[in-house]
Amino acid sequence: MELLRDGARTLGLCLAAEHLRAFQIYYQELCAWNRKFNLTTVTGYEEVQLKHFLDSLTCLLAFPAQGMVSAGGIPDVVPLSTTETPLLCIDVGTGAGFPGVPLKIMRPTLRMTLLESSHKKILFLEHLVKRLGLKNVELLWARAEEVGQDAHHRERYDIALARAVADMAVLVEYCLPLCRKGGYLIAQKGADIEAELKAAEGAMHLLGGKLREVKVLQLPGLREPRSLVLVEKVAPTPPKYPRRPGMPKKRPLSTITNTD
Repeated sequence: MELLRDGARTLGLCLAAEHLRAFQIYYQELCAWNRKFNLTTVTGYEEVQLKHFLDSLTCLLAFPAQGMVSAGGIPDVVPLSTTETPLLCIDVGTGAGFPGVPLKIMRPTLRMTLLESSHKKILFLEHLVKRLGLKNVELLWARAEEVGQDAHHRERYDIALARAVADMAVLVEYCLPLCRKGGYLIAQKGADIEAELKAAEGAMHLLGGKLREVKVLQLPGLREPRSLVLVEKVAPTPPKYPRRPGMPKKRPLSTITNTD
């Protein structure tokens, strides 16, 4: 795990021996289960360290050192602590656990919910959480549209996370209904994000969100830059959103907010 350790150092993060052991187990379990189920196309040892583990950990650059993210923006270096107030986080469309599980490994105080619609991936995550001995992790086998209308989850979370799930106009309908007022959506995206953000402006406003910051990152070993998109929940989401399963992707709000 040398690439992960050295790459994390460039982000201002220090991986201890127990972190590296956990990531090594994660890699082994990912490869073993991937031979039975199609969890990910990225399975090479170096690729997983950079494209899955390190990329997931960049979300910590949008996390607060204490409390919630300040209005002043994303801090450059985030100290790790096991005594801070727990944040309620939900990883929407977590897949094989990215970015939620790497973040939980690094920040054990997080109360993490992993949301995934694929049953085989939920089975893998159940095994992985037990294998790593992770506490305060909830697994949800469901669609984001359904969970967003569930009173137990709606407007509850401090942070909603999403990585490679959908365009921003769709993503905000999946995620913002889950965020409490004052909470944040952290979306991991590529570098070319301007057109996507422009198309999502109306949807963000309609759903109670406001774009706060876009942080562009160049990760060691990866050619293309990455972006962290930080959207603050500034107002309640109207009760009719999210719409029924399939509708956000079939008819994104970017196409209807001018007439809605």
